[in-house]
Amino acid sequence: MEPHDSTAEGVVRLSEVAAYAGVSSGTVSNTINHPERVLPRTRKIVNEAIAALGYIPNQQARMLMGVASEVIGLVVLDVESPFYMETAHEIERAVRRTGQIVMLSTSDGDLDREAALLRVLAAQGVRGAMLAPSTADIDATRYLDLPRALPVILLDFDGGPRHCSVSVDNRQGGRLAVRHLLERGHETLAYISGPAHIRQFAERAEGAREEMRAQGWDPSERLIEVASPGIGIRDGQAAAERLIAENRPTGVLCGNDMIAFGAYRAFAAAGMRVPEDIAIVGYDDIDVAKDWIVPMTTIRQPIDELGANAARLMIAHSSGDPDHVHEQVVLQPELVARRSTGG
Repeated sequence: MEPHDSTAEGVVRLSEVAAYAGVSSGTVSNTINHPERVLPRTRKIVNEAIAALGYIPNQQARMLMGVASEVIGLVVLDVESPFYMETAHEIERAVRRTGQIVMLSTSDGDLDREAALLRVLAAQGVRGAMLAPSTADIDATRYLDLPRALPVILLDFDGGPRHCSVSVDNRQGGRLAVRHLLERGHETLAYISGPAHIRQFAERAEGAREEMRAQGWDPSERLIEVASPGIGIRDGQAAAERLIAENRPTGVLCGNDMIAFGAYRAFAAAGMRVPEDIAIVGYDDIDVAKDWIVPMTTIRQPIDELGANAARLMIAHSSGDPDHVHEQVVLQPELVARRSTGG
């Protein structure tokens, strides 16, 4: 086949692809929409013609034919968060194996923006959406009333039996962190969380309290809780500065690794050594944690498993199978001990 320049000719039509490949228009349509119906040799010829002509299938026409979109929406809380970016990378890699692509957007933790994004994704006819919810509600019924019955997979959020979801046991993560600090001999602890309206941070706090009680300590006396307005380094630094001014714990659990990095900066600026004067535990185990100034002890979230399971559930949920049963996958976190706690 000779290269074809369609720039001057405008949009390439399906009939032109058929003529170029020497097949019928129906064969081109089947190659695009139902490749299993076309012989491999013919598919190769048609795909080469599509590439040579630069043909772009009409998504609206494909929707009218009942062909599932190849686009999956991904809505996260914050695109500046390394955790969500690493999660997005794993999801994209897992989804790519199924022949789909991911379209990323951020809700910025705003429920109105989140709802607007879901409406836009539904209007675009995407196959489905993966959503890291902005709500602090335990009840996830708000995600049942979605435009055009958009299939949604909840990420890092257990929405119960009426939703497909992949989450990590945040309570267990909080317990692991506190257990580690208590085993290191720390008796006065602090928890620097992210914004109070984000459910994951609240669950980690609950786990921290549960572990203190299980170890015979009263969390109301031995666990200082400080909320951060955001989830970045500056937010963690500001929260830690308030903590230093009012209290002097010897062990600190942070809501995520970025907050932990900010807390480290505040403690270092105050002349406190890590881990000699104060121990810090982060959360997520993002790539930077092991290479921080003092390598950070953290609670590792299995991001690769989260991405793989989210992709699997999306393909199943959006398949149109009338016998589909919603699945809730709950993954387990892991403590990774490093120098920030003397590990």
